[in-house]
Amino acid sequence: MLDNIQAFLDVHKAGTFSAAAKLHNVAVSSVSRQVDALEQSLGVALFQRSSRRLLLTDAGEQFLPRAQLIVSEMVDAKAALLDAQAEPRGLLSVTATSVFWRMHIAPTVASFMRQYPLIELDLQLSDHWVDLAAQRADVAIRIGTLPDSDLLATRLAPMLRVACASPAYIREHGRPARPEDLLHHRCLCLPTAPTGLWTFPGVNQGKPLAVQGRFRSGDVDSLLDAAAAGLGVAHLASWLVYQKVASGELVNLFPDSVTATAAAVATAKGQTPAIHAVRLQGRSHSAKAQLFIQHLKQAFGTPPYWDRAVGAAPNAGPAA
Repeated sequence: MLDNIQAFLDVHKAGTFSAAAKLHNVAVSSVSRQVDALEQSLGVALFQRSSRRLLLTDAGEQFLPRAQLIVSEMVDAKAALLDAQAEPRGLLSVTATSVFWRMHIAPTVASFMRQYPLIELDLQLSDHWVDLAAQRADVAIRIGTLPDSDLLATRLAPMLRVACASPAYIREHGRPARPEDLLHHRCLCLPTAPTGLWTFPGVNQGKPLAVQGRFRSGDVDSLLDAAAAGLGVAHLASWLVYQKVASGELVNLFPDSVTATAAAVATAKGQTPAIHAVRLQGRSHSAKAQLFIQHLKQAFGTPPYWDRAVGAAPNAGPAA
């Protein structure tokens, strides 16, 4: 059956039975018999045959993506079985944003490479989403809400934000008692606000607060440093601010809000912003990619160590 499905895909890609036969140096009649057998087993015609051109029927159009997935998963399964029979080895290409890599992935790389000494790691740092196929990357770490795609995604951790300010700022301007009070405070903002920025559970009907401030930057590190210097209130990812909150350089202004957000993220049925590892289907490096992803999940913990450090409840929900 799998050979028949592959023949169907070859004919669709090549455009004719004869062109598909040339791909594998076989007789046209052999390819035709395989497609005929597939059509008989499915009980439908997959192609509209004519002397001029070959077109997919409606049934063929419906079956095409499923056929591609079947073959892709089989290739993936074979590669995984071959890799499982031998010690993992060879190149593994990973892409991630520079800040998240430096803070949370780089510390885990040494233990991963000690555990798998025959794996070579190639790092591609980019603050933009990378096309895995074009860049020949095996794993990408992506933060936010994933768009619909054919990529295989593994959720590593929820995406939580923390409103925080320095003790010096709080002494000078007072501590906001509730998120709505931020409208009267100096807030440190990005030039364009991503989804979830300046939104809080049960506040302003779930819409972002129209905060204002004298300092803006597209660089989150600059916003973090500005908050620590007492320039205003920042609302940044928990994975970014956790060290300064744990050290006392920054104060989590609304710890109950972080906990409520964590619970909402954990129980949400729809897509919510999160930290994912994504990979292509059918890549020969699939087994190595999965080993790396599982290593990250174990290193981050559930909930991740950075959420525990900022005061998110330990039972905030699974990270994956």
